Amino acid sequence: MLDNKKICVVMPGYNAEHTVQKTYDEIPKDIVDDIILVDDGSKDRTAEVARSLGVHTIVHPRNRGYGGNQKTCYTEALKRGADIVVMLHPDYQYTPKLIPALASCISSGVYDIALGSRILGKSALQGGMPLYKFVANRVLTAVENILVDHRLSEYHTGYRAFSREVLLTLPLEENDDDFVFDNQMLVQAIHFGFRIGEVSCPTRYETDSSSISFARSVRYGFGVLEAAAQLRLTRMGLIHPRFLSPEGRKLAPPAAAESRQ
Repeated sequence: MLDNKKICVVMPGYNAEHTVQKTYDEIPKDIVDDIILVDDGSKDRTAEVARSLGVHTIVHPRNRGYGGNQKTCYTEALKRGADIVVMLHPDYQYTPKLIPALASCISSGVYDIALGSRILGKSALQGGMPLYKFVANRVLTAVENILVDHRLSEYHTGYRAFSREVLLTLPLEENDDDFVFDNQMLVQAIHFGFRIGEVSCPTRYETDSSSISFARSVRYGFGVLEAAAQLRLTRMGLIHPRFLSPEGRKLAPPAAAESRQ
């Protein structure tokens, strides 16, 4: 725990058999109370390896997509009584050693959300981020900051920590089940007035690290711009999308979401 808050690490997994244990071994068990892995229909031994480590493991019988995986991760974390939820990819692209820094941003009461930014500092390209992804990251982030009137160093990191209140408030079930889920979630958080902090995070692209194809990256980019534009138009009163509405579908029924174990 940190500041008497239960810390849960969730790992959205897909074909991560060779990196799950390495990731798990570096998770700081002195502050992390619960670890959950959701296997999104992997074709390898990801779930088997996770269970052998004592990780609470859920398996999707069919692939639901990266966003769909996260929905299960957060729903399960809430049901198991998490106060702070840290999303960590089990492909070892992000160092688990920064979990205390991300969690403390929230447990201290300073922020509601903390992001591990690969752009703060100068490690992105040095850590192996492909040049086209780096350029796309910078261009999309610049445009999005203008559209949503915010100032983040990047919107595309997969290393994130959330307070329980954030996960219970945002209508996450309205979000896409693919990669743009990440971006929609930050757009929602900005719209709902949650405080977002960033922590510098080294980049590590290795052979076993997951990566989406160029074509899917292009689709993601258009999805990012669409989400940001929808927030701008919502503020102008021109549209009222469900994913930005307080009445949008939440992750779990209130009774289940409020339970503690």
